Amino acid sequence: MSPFNVAKFGGTSVAKFGGTSVANAAAMNNCANIVLANPATRLVVLSASSGVTNLLVALAQGELDEGEREAQLGKLADIQQSILQDLGQPSEASAIIHGLLGDIRKMALQATQQTDAELADRLIACGELMSTRLFTELLCQRGVKAQWQDARQLLRTDSRFGKASVDLAASRTLCQQALGPLLGDTLIITQGFIGADGDGRTTTLGRGGSDYSAALLAEALDATAIEIWTDVPGIYTTDPRLVSRARPIPEISFVEAAEMATFGAKVLHPATLQPAVRRDIPVFVGSSKDPAAGGTWIRATTQSSPLFRAVALRRQQVLVTLHSLNMFHAYGFLAEVFGILARHRISVDLITTSEVSVSLTLDHTGSQSNGEPILGDKVLAELGQLCKVKVETNLALVALIGNRMSEAAGVGSRVFDAMREHNIRMICYGASAHNLCFLVQESEAGEIVNRLHQELLD
Repeated sequence: MSPFNVAKFGGTSVAKFGGTSVANAAAMNNCANIVLANPATRLVVLSASSGVTNLLVALAQGELDEGEREAQLGKLADIQQSILQDLGQPSEASAIIHGLLGDIRKMALQATQQTDAELADRLIACGELMSTRLFTELLCQRGVKAQWQDARQLLRTDSRFGKASVDLAASRTLCQQALGPLLGDTLIITQGFIGADGDGRTTTLGRGGSDYSAALLAEALDATAIEIWTDVPGIYTTDPRLVSRARPIPEISFVEAAEMATFGAKVLHPATLQPAVRRDIPVFVGSSKDPAAGGTWIRATTQSSPLFRAVALRRQQVLVTLHSLNMFHAYGFLAEVFGILARHRISVDLITTSEVSVSLTLDHTGSQSNGEPILGDKVLAELGQLCKVKVETNLALVALIGNRMSEAAGVGSRVFDAMREHNIRMICYGASAHNLCFLVQESEAGEIVNRLHQELLD
């Protein structure tokens, strides 16, 4: 039982705003308008201002010379200073921001001497710390009773810097103790993407983890809705930058949205829906630039369940083929392979097998927030002791998302007829009734997505 009465406030909504939504003071004012228009919104979760995380990651890698480092630091300062200027240079907020910029400078210098995953997380987390301080100041200037909250006091994680896992039970206790007494009359502003381990050390949840943070906080607080505000008005049938005919989807099921997020739709972080599903919390996705345009509601069930709902694309895929005669009529080979991958915390997407080989795909877009590669030399060396290893890059994963796809007759013929002019490197079909996916050359991916959308969704 939560220490506050959700019903008393007509339900509690958690709103999350992405980097472009808090890119500058004007964008932040748009966010404030959205928040204040919904009295149910009691907790706001922010990403770093647009471009800031990329600058911090570059500094954390420690590979820049002095001139390049100073240029990066200058860009960071300019972004923050521009917002402070529009806010009238408030003394307290200015002091906090300049203090954080000083911390970033010191940590960036440390990184040039020795790269360290813990240091990288502390450095990269400063982006969210700055954006939330500025947004809290903006709200206070507008007469709102707003309070800044350090997410590291809310989300307890393990010590896997760069891609930490959250302790759900501990985080729930921390959230209810810290936020429960405040949510009735105070708007809480906190950071996405960051947490802290049991020793209080800063951790990050991986790139795109702000959506996940918002969902975890909503789950911990028994919220009645999650709002994800981004730069597009909802989830589209495919990326509108690839297909001009792409259209927004008014309503979509949790399972369909999860498939889309997993297979490349960038509107949502793949892990976002897990907490929402566990507590059956509806999720709204809309545009902070144009909130009147509506958006997409993601719910457990929807009024319509079409055979083909959307096409997703995920670039930067790696195909690893493992060949060993020991696989022939033997057991234990796959267990050894996945044991190696598990020790290195590597997640496999697709897998196909033959008598003496196994092929599996890895997602390089899901690399750690500190920039470390997923498939390192240590992993390849261990796999190489077990079998021959072949690694292929420049591939993309295309996924058709829908319903009852493994049950409906003629799905394969319709899909592969649309693909007749293209080579398919790998296929995964039947494991889920909600997707059919295949690996293709990255150079052909855009054309393939267009063709599938035209043949199956237009």
